Amino acid sequence: MADRERQVTRTFVALADTLVDDFDVAELLHTLVRSCVNLLDVAAAGLTLVDERGSLQVLASSTEQARLLELFQLGIDEGPCVECFATRAPVLVADLAEESARWPRFAAEASRQGFASVHALPMRLRKQIVGALNLFGERPGELGADDVDLAQGLADTATIGILQERAVRHGETLSEQLQTALNSRVTIEQAKGVLAVTGGLGMDGAFTALRGYARSHNLMLGDVARAIAERDLDPALVLPRRNRTP
Repeated sequence: MADRERQVTRTFVALADTLVDDFDVAELLHTLVRSCVNLLDVAAAGLTLVDERGSLQVLASSTEQARLLELFQLGIDEGPCVECFATRAPVLVADLAEESARWPRFAAEASRQGFASVHALPMRLRKQIVGALNLFGERPGELGADDVDLAQGLADTATIGILQERAVRHGETLSEQLQTALNSRVTIEQAKGVLAVTGGLGMDGAFTALRGYARSHNLMLGDVARAIAERDLDPALVLPRRNRTP
């Protein structure tokens, strides 16, 4: 219990550390989803934010399987994430098999991706909602009340960062802030693809390399991704040594 409390404290400190001038939105969101996997009894986590047209977009995911499932449910407009955003309330599903009539296509695809439970929590500040945090389990099971509260607290912290830190301090509108995050996500996916092909990596491994390079060089994740996508940075320099072409 004491060790878990220390982990929770370190996680909130890590999230707070990102909320500085010119903070990296992409890094904040990926820190959030990975922290959820580390702290909660879930196999993967994903995060969606609303764009300037009012449509949900996938911004961060802890695994490629979670990202693909998120994209699928947004594409068919069916699933816990979609319902969570529409109702502005948590959608906690302990066993997706029991909800097959509620979300038939989503439940079937989730099973194919290896997930049996999903818990979606709103990213909101007072009455304003900007997206949803989605937690995926590989086996049926409820998420305990304490874990739900912790996940919601992490989501709330990230939401405050998104809405307050830049939108208020730099005078940006909410739509501009979220669009910046969405544009960064597209560039990150492009860079992941380049690294995956160059280094013979899976998409998860490619992202690990990308994030590791950004952190070790004290650079923003989106800036490194853009440099790779625009061929201003040799992808071989970002890859682990064992994946570099001799």
